[in-house]
Amino acid sequence: MNEEKLREEIFQRVKRIYDLNKKADEFIPGESPVHYAGRVYNEQEMISLVDSALDFWLTAGRYAEKFEKEFADFLGAKYCMLTNSGSSANLLAISALTSKKLGKRRLKPGNEIITTACGFPTTLNPIIQNQLKPVLIDVELGSYNIMADRIENAISDKTKAIFVAHTLGNPVNIDRIMEITEKHDLWFVEDNCDALGSRYQKKYTGSFGCISTHSFYPAHHITMGEGGAVVTNDPQLKDIILSFRDWGRDCWCEPGCDNTCGKRFGWQLGDLPYGYDHKYVYSHVGYNLKVTDMQAAIGVEQLKKLPTFIEARNNNFKIIYESLKSYEKFFILPTTEESADPSWFGFPIMVRENSPFTRDDIVGHLENNKIATRMLFGGNLTKQPAYEDIEFRLTDSLYNTDLVMNNLFWIGVYPGITREKMDYMIKILSGFMDKFI
Repeated sequence: MNEEKLREEIFQRVKRIYDLNKKADEFIPGESPVHYAGRVYNEQEMISLVDSALDFWLTAGRYAEKFEKEFADFLGAKYCMLTNSGSSANLLAISALTSKKLGKRRLKPGNEIITTACGFPTTLNPIIQNQLKPVLIDVELGSYNIMADRIENAISDKTKAIFVAHTLGNPVNIDRIMEITEKHDLWFVEDNCDALGSRYQKKYTGSFGCISTHSFYPAHHITMGEGGAVVTNDPQLKDIILSFRDWGRDCWCEPGCDNTCGKRFGWQLGDLPYGYDHKYVYSHVGYNLKVTDMQAAIGVEQLKKLPTFIEARNNNFKIIYESLKSYEKFFILPTTEESADPSWFGFPIMVRENSPFTRDDIVGHLENNKIATRMLFGGNLTKQPAYEDIEFRLTDSLYNTDLVMNNLFWIGVYPGITREKMDYMIKILSGFMDKFI
């Protein structure tokens, strides 16, 4: 039997294992958990993973190359570079802007980046780790995105960039932010980790900024288990990002290749001796943040399912929204920009301050009934213990951010929440709130 036939036999057995596991997945209301997020896959992801494992090409290879091309094509972008997480993608994006190769536009220690305190810490952390200063703007209630109309007043002569996330998949006011960045010659970096498939002006988020970042953690729109990507249309930024991702090296050879530049032993860089091996010349203080081909193999199959995943998320969002409209006196329901078409990561629910119950009351009720809830990540990050000694600049209060920290939670809309599970969620939600009508 040749290798091709052997592989096919293995793949058929993998499919049988998947089918056996799928049969055991039965939902029992009140007993089975309704997760806020999770991996959604079939036998194709498992077969692709095994196919890659049989190649035993342990670093990035044919699957990584395929995913990067197809992901860039999906977004309508030129370059996609895989990395090991969305957090690493954020680190690479901000670090890239500190490169000396950018000349006068490079970010230097003490320069400012405008962002929010309301969100996930690894949007904020790369700013701090690169010795840059975060300028924190409050968020809007309903969208939970940065107050775009306050950005311009927060700009100083040290401000060089805006780095914001599309909260829970809900696009920020991109028109206003792009107008500001162009007027003041600022970099715009999109944290698109929670927003894959969202659109603004009919164009995908993650394709507006000079750089965008993406996450493929199991909770996100598609998964590789762990994994992330950095996307750009700028060839110089692409080379810089790859350098930071690949140990900081100056060489751009693919794994397993030598002398792509044709002068491997003919460079004179830094204070190194002439002809020092270009494969060991480092132009940045970088890291090893690459992805494996086995992860990319999963991603290739997940990307095929992305359109149906987006549709399922948005359908689940609509069901929850319609079911909660009659309870608006208790909640602030989510709002979007007029030009936005979100690919929702979750459904945010803000308990109004005058409600007869607290967030803890309703969250406890849902959790006790096996329905998973989450806070809006770190709440007000300035109040987290990790940031006690970090210097921020505030131009106004973070009043709404504090409200989010105290009153908001979110529930899942991911494709793994079937209609049966959704009906159960609505029943439990309504049962709680009907007591107060």
